Amino acid sequence: HPLKGPFAPTAAEAELLLLQRQALAEEEAAKTKRELLAQIIPGGDSEAGEGSRGHSDLEEADEQQNRALRSHLHLTDRLLELQLCRLSYLEEGFNTRVAALKAEFEVERKAILEQGEWESSCLQDMALAREQDHSNTDHEAILNFQSARDEIKNQSWQEQQYSRIQLVARLEGLWDQIQKARRSYAEATEKKKIEFEELKRKCEKSSREIDTQAKKLQKLQVLAGIAATKSQIAAHLRQSEEHIQRVREEKEQVLHKLYKLRSEMTQAGAMAHSHLVTLICQCNGTLKALQQLVEKAQRILRLAEMCRRLETEEEKVVPFYRSSLAEWEQEDARRVLEETPTEPLAEIMQDYVGLERFWQRFNKVKLEEKALERVRVTLANRNQHLRELLQQYLQGAALSLKVVRDPHPLLTTKQGQPVLRDNRTWNTPRATPFLAPAEAPWQIRDLPGACHCLDMP
Repeated sequence: HPLKGPFAPTAAEAELLLLQRQALAEEEAAKTKRELLAQIIPGGDSEAGEGSRGHSDLEEADEQQNRALRSHLHLTDRLLELQLCRLSYLEEGFNTRVAALKAEFEVERKAILEQGEWESSCLQDMALAREQDHSNTDHEAILNFQSARDEIKNQSWQEQQYSRIQLVARLEGLWDQIQKARRSYAEATEKKKIEFEELKRKCEKSSREIDTQAKKLQKLQVLAGIAATKSQIAAHLRQSEEHIQRVREEKEQVLHKLYKLRSEMTQAGAMAHSHLVTLICQCNGTLKALQQLVEKAQRILRLAEMCRRLETEEEKVVPFYRSSLAEWEQEDARRVLEETPTEPLAEIMQDYVGLERFWQRFNKVKLEEKALERVRVTLANRNQHLRELLQQYLQGAALSLKVVRDPHPLLTTKQGQPVLRDNRTWNTPRATPFLAPAEAPWQIRDLPGACHCLDMP
């Protein structure tokens, strides 16, 4: 039966543990029995009696197992009942604790609310007392201020009255002193006043006399000034007329100079225009001449390149030939070149002294050209001579063949031409002349004539 009281959950737990131990012991016993049966069952084939006994043991083991199962289920039900009882006890304890906490909370809440109400009432009382105290203090301060203001007003009014009385007394004393000083000054200056009046009358009389004299002097000055002014005006008129005349003359001179300058400017403009036209023409001519010089220089450079390609190895190494002049002739030539030129042509030649090497090459080329022309003429003559010899040879060969064939030759040869005995010319076909092959320019130098021509000075 379930226990009651504050220690009921603890006893239920102990009983639950005991039941669990019993269930574990029964399970171990059933396990040992099953092991024994497993050991006994394999030997049943040897003996039939042992088989029946084993069958009874098996049934007994099944019954024990069923009992153990029933006891286990019973224990499980008891355990569930104990757990439910424990839960109910725990729930009751929890509810009692919650109720106690609620009661304590309500008590504390009431106490806090009461304390808050009491403190709020105290604060209200304190605020009311503070306001009353503040109003009392303010009223007292206002009263003190008004009383102090009244006292200060009274004191300042009294001081003003006292100072006014003192000032009035001082002013009366000062006024008396001023009156006394004025009377003493009037008494002291009475004589001086009379003298001043007398001097004033005299001054007025003198001023009137001065005015009359000044008017008289002014009239005299006006009369003298009119004459002087007239003379000055006449002098100024003469000076102005002379000045105007001079200005007119200067104006005419300036106009004349202006016209002259205009004409000079026109002439200068025309002259400048003509000079400009001349300069433009000269510039165009100069440009054309320079263009021609440039073209000529380019042509010279191209010819120099072509000549450089045709030069021999000896000419490339020694481009300038040795002079054929004697030493004294060379010295005379140098002395003549060093002398200062007097003739225009000599002066012009001085500008071309730097082209001496060029003239040497040019003269060398000209000499070679002349030598080549002589070689060409010599070769042409030689070729013509060879042609004539070949023609004579061919004509002689043709005549000899005909004479051999003809038993009665009636022909004779005279200077390579076949003729009849009765002086009639026999026209034989001319053979094609044999031309000697033209030799290359670089082979001409090996000819005797070419060498002879090149050795000439």
